[in-house]
Amino acid sequence: MKVLVVGGGGREHALCWKLAQSPILTKLWCAPGNAGITDVAECVAIGAEDVPALVAFAKAQGVDLVVAGPEAPLVLGLADACIEAGIKVFGPTRAAAALEGSKGFMKDVVAAAGIPTAWYKRFTDADAARAFIREKGAPIVVKTDGLAAGKGVTVAMNVEEALAAVDAMMADKAFGSAGDEVVIEEYLEGEEVSLFALCDGRTAVYFGAAQDHKRVGDGDTGPNTGGMGAYSPAPVATPALEAEIMDRIMAPAVAAMAGRGMPYTGVLFAGVMVTADGPKLLEFNVRFGDPECQVLMARLSSDLLPILAAAAAGKLDGITPAWSDQAAMVVVMAANGYPGAYAKGSVIGGLGRAGAVDGVTVFHAGTTSGPGGAVLAAGGRVLGVTASGATVREARDRAYAAIDRLEWPEGFCRRDIGWRAIAAETA
Repeated sequence: MKVLVVGGGGREHALCWKLAQSPILTKLWCAPGNAGITDVAECVAIGAEDVPALVAFAKAQGVDLVVAGPEAPLVLGLADACIEAGIKVFGPTRAAAALEGSKGFMKDVVAAAGIPTAWYKRFTDADAARAFIREKGAPIVVKTDGLAAGKGVTVAMNVEEALAAVDAMMADKAFGSAGDEVVIEEYLEGEEVSLFALCDGRTAVYFGAAQDHKRVGDGDTGPNTGGMGAYSPAPVATPALEAEIMDRIMAPAVAAMAGRGMPYTGVLFAGVMVTADGPKLLEFNVRFGDPECQVLMARLSSDLLPILAAAAAGKLDGITPAWSDQAAMVVVMAANGYPGAYAKGSVIGGLGRAGAVDGVTVFHAGTTSGPGGAVLAAGGRVLGVTASGATVREARDRAYAAIDRLEWPEGFCRRDIGWRAIAAETA
């Protein structure tokens, strides 16, 4: 099969790395890709959101399957355009991608389907939103309705912080049109877990669970980021909990979307809070998480390509992906200053030595090729050093051993990724 992966981050490198191992793969492209992806796929200089150019390329090359990485091209209608062109695509249509593209839409679908979640209310008027916050009090959560690159969520621990979030989103337009509407919802307490399901429009098949670390600093301190690391399996995600999430959240969501005439195909990513009252949905995402995808690909024993093709063809019945008993961890190396301002263009050395550590694969997230084959930093999150091991602790030790071989003073990482799971292993 000829496959085109869309995107250029760590998630896409992990997907390309796994797809490249498939015996049924004949050609693999990635658009736009990055410096690391060139080792496993041919990179094409087409932006991930340039839907017409992506579809034209796929048609010209006779691509059998397009695999969408990030959410933005899906919200723009990449899947619709592929379907219209007669190309199989792994990813939801524009209508179904609204599960991530509009938080208000997602909450409406979830509420109507009886899926356990936080109470919420939608607002297009800032004064009404402020009045609701004062009525409910804090802690409380304020979200932009639209896509905001993972940054449009404020978990406000006091009323003043929540009011300031409304001002930033709706009055100051800190996130552009994404903040024209906001969703204000209940603050949930508990332990968060990410669970993934592959969907073919009718069926949802369990596809792994992980936990990530969103805050930039050790001890879960500092501002939220796109993710500073992740690990799988997560001790909180017991088989019983995973089955409950599939039964009470994933299956009803797929049925609800089919009932609305917008069947959901692709991967559905549920961010779930495990509360004292059971699992409650925080949000849906319409793509693999980044960096969660890296640890899922490290643990997946099955051939990824036929599974994705089956989902795209509406034929997931009877498919049960197989998983390694090993644990996996990814530690993100970010550019100094991230998630604030950071410099680009610094040279990253020691990549070969880092990748030589037993059980380690270094996935590139924000890199580009420089003169003489040098690898240059080109983003905020730059590398995802991913390791496997018999335990989360062993995976952690290997990941940090690899990081210590890197020569990149312009980068940093958290040194406590996986602390919760390691504490559970030693309890």
